Amino acid sequence: MNIEVSDQDNPDVFEALATGVRAFNAKHLGNEKSRPLLAFAKDEAGKVIAGVAGRTIYNQFLIEVLWVDESTRGEGLGRKVMMQAENEAKARGCVAAQVDTLGFQAPDFYQKLGFEVVGKVTGIPNSPERVFLVKRYDSV
Repeated sequence: MNIEVSDQDNPDVFEALATGVRAFNAKHLGNEKSRPLLAFAKDEAGKVIAGVAGRTIYNQFLIEVLWVDESTRGEGLGRKVMMQAENEAKARGCVAAQVDTLGFQAPDFYQKLGFEVVGKVTGIPNSPERVFLVKRYDSV
């Protein structure tokens, strides 16, 4: 056995780990595949100015990243792309969405959209608070 530690991305190692987790999960939850979900806005020049990216799997929308260009913040664009993404997640059969964000980023934004805080990590020196949120959909 040889244990290595690296500070470089290694897609092959990552894929081997993910494949192992998927196989383990399939034994317990079935062999459902994760599907990407993107909702984004572009300006007149075709530049992406806002969007949300995540995955749907096991009836959940797992939000990986949401971003709105500073020049368009406060105009409701983040809410609009989230609504589009959530509508698609519901159409795929999702009954909940989940996300984690840093305390200075967007916990208030998500709470205004109906997400509830289900956990926090605080007290780590030189590290911001991390907030975990979930939104359960009433109907699909």
